[in-house]
Amino acid sequence: MRTTHTARVAAGALAALLVLAGCSSKAKDGDGDKQSAGGVKTGAGISGKTISLGVLTDMTGVYATLGKSVTQAQQLYVKQVNASGGVCGYKLSLTVRDHGYDPQKAVSGYTELAPKVLGFTQFIGSPFVAAVKQRIDGQDKGLVLPQAWSAHLLGSPYIRVIGSTYDIETINAIDFLMKEKGLKKGDKIGHVYFEGDYGENALAGSKYMAKKAGLQVVEQKIKPTDNDMTGQVAALKQAKVKAIVISAGPRQAASLVGVAAAGKFPVPIIGNNSAFAPQLLATQAGPALTANYYVASPSLPIGADTPQAKKLVEDYKAAYPKDSLDNGVVAGWTAAAAFGEALKKACAAKDLTREGVDKALLTIDAFDPGFGITQDFSDPKSASSKQSVILRPDKSAVGGMKVVREAEASSAAEGYTPGS
Repeated sequence: MRTTHTARVAAGALAALLVLAGCSSKAKDGDGDKQSAGGVKTGAGISGKTISLGVLTDMTGVYATLGKSVTQAQQLYVKQVNASGGVCGYKLSLTVRDHGYDPQKAVSGYTELAPKVLGFTQFIGSPFVAAVKQRIDGQDKGLVLPQAWSAHLLGSPYIRVIGSTYDIETINAIDFLMKEKGLKKGDKIGHVYFEGDYGENALAGSKYMAKKAGLQVVEQKIKPTDNDMTGQVAALKQAKVKAIVISAGPRQAASLVGVAAAGKFPVPIIGNNSAFAPQLLATQAGPALTANYYVASPSLPIGADTPQAKKLVEDYKAAYPKDSLDNGVVAGWTAAAAFGEALKKACAAKDLTREGVDKALLTIDAFDPGFGITQDFSDPKSASSKQSVILRPDKSAVGGMKVVREAEASSAAEGYTPGS
C-alpha cells in the first residue's frame, strides 16, 4: 500500500518542500470578486452556479482505508446537499486528488487545486498541511479543514483542526490509563510514534502528562514505512513499561498489539484516533486488538446511539453497500458539514468569497453534527475541543468500535496549552 517515497516524510524533506510550496499559484482572496444576481459576493472557487471544493486524500498509502471513508462520506454529504437545493442556490462540487501519503504529491496536489477551489474539506497528513501553511495563511487564504490534528496547525484563521489536537488527545489517553488501567506515579510508559508533525506533537502530550503525573516516557520513533514492531516491543518490554501509547497508522498499531500479545507482554496499549481501522479485526491481530487495545477519538464512533449517527449509517450503507463502516466516515462527514455550515452563514452575510467563508466559520461556536462533542471554531489559537472519547475495538459493534469512556476533557488537558 505504501510507495517508497514515504520515507521523505522526514523533517529534512519537509523543509525542502517549503521551498516548493513557495511557488505560488497566485490565487489570492479577492481575485475576480463579483456580485451574483441575489447580491451575494463571490470570488475564487465559484463559477456559474457551482462552488468547487478540494479534497487532498490518501487512498493508496498508509491511511488508505481512512482516506476512502473520509472521501466517500464527503461525497455523500455533497450529494445530499445538492439534492436539497445546494447552498445559496449553488451546487457543491468536490475535486479529489490522492497523494498516497507522499509529500511531493501532497504539495503538488495543493498547488494544482488551490487556484481552482473555494477551500478544502479534506487534507490528510499534518506534515503536508504544515508544508503549505505559509502559503495558505499568506496568500491563498482559502479555508482548510484537515484530517490532521497537530497543534502546530493552530493559530491560523484558515486551517481549522476539528476536535482535540494530538497532544491533548494523548493527555486524555494517558489520563484514561491512569484512572482505569492501573498506570501510576513512578511507572514507565512507552510511546511509539511516527517521526514528523503527527507523532512528535502526540509525544509532546506524553511528556507533559508524564511531568504532571510523575511518569517516565520511553520513546520509540518509527517511520511510516516501518510495519514490523518486533524491535519496538522488545525494547519496551526490556524497559519494563506498564503501558504503551502509539501515534502511528493502523498497520503499525496492529503489529505492535499482535507482537506484544505473542510475546506475553499484556500491558494496555492506546492509540491516537488515526491508529486503528476496523478491517484489522479480520486479521491475525484481531483477537489481541479486542483484548488489550484502546483508541482516543475526537468524537463518538460511527455506531453511536444517536439519531444522526443512525441516519448516517443507513445513508452510507445505501450509497456504498460493499464498503465497511469506520470512524473515517464520521471525520469526513463532520468536516464537510462544518464547511457547509460556514457556507450557509457566509451566504446569509451575502459574502461567499474566501474571506467571507473564513469569517463565517469564526461565528460558529457550538457545532455538533450528532457525534457527542461540541466544536467551537471561534478561536483559531485553540483546539475546537479538548474532549476525547475512549473507544475499544469490538467485532459486534457497528464500525468495529464501542465506547468505554464518554467524551471527557481531563483536568490535565483543561490546564494544558501547546508548548507548556
